[in-house]
Amino acid sequence: MPTLILIGPPGAGKSAVGKALAKILNTDFTDTDDIVSLNYGKKISEIFVDMGEDFFRELEFAALEQSLSLAEGVLSLGGGAPIPTRSQELLRETKAPIFFLDVSLAVAAPRIGFNRDRPLLLGNPRAQWQALLETRRPIYESISTHTIKVDGMSIEEIALHIKELLK
Repeated sequence: MPTLILIGPPGAGKSAVGKALAKILNTDFTDTDDIVSLNYGKKISEIFVDMGEDFFRELEFAALEQSLSLAEGVLSLGGGAPIPTRSQELLRETKAPIFFLDVSLAVAAPRIGFNRDRPLLLGNPRAQWQALLETRRPIYESISTHTIKVDGMSIEEIALHIKELLK
């Protein structure tokens, strides 16, 4: 079982914070997006484009189930992983604290660059991101143990803050 779980929208820094935190805590780091890519043998963007969002979400749920039972240390979830009801139920049952990395569009935009590797953000990426967060925020907040406003914080500062909250 993971020590802690990181959730949040694209660009919140879940992977970067997770890696830094795992190093600080001297533990493992697992990212469900990496598991999906590894298990399916393709990048997330390729799976999305080639097979569709529904197919990807099935792979993502399988990665979540696998991670919650096998992963140790820090677990970072893809932005959409906690959204389905069945995922929320699994996450509510876990004993691991869940940290919602809350980020503004202004901070997220340069991090993700709104590139083609973010299939849900095609078209008008800024408006798409904002709509995604508005839909997902209540879910992130409802399942998280802690919410951290990450704007103005470095990756290291966020990781150290989480370490302090674990005490």
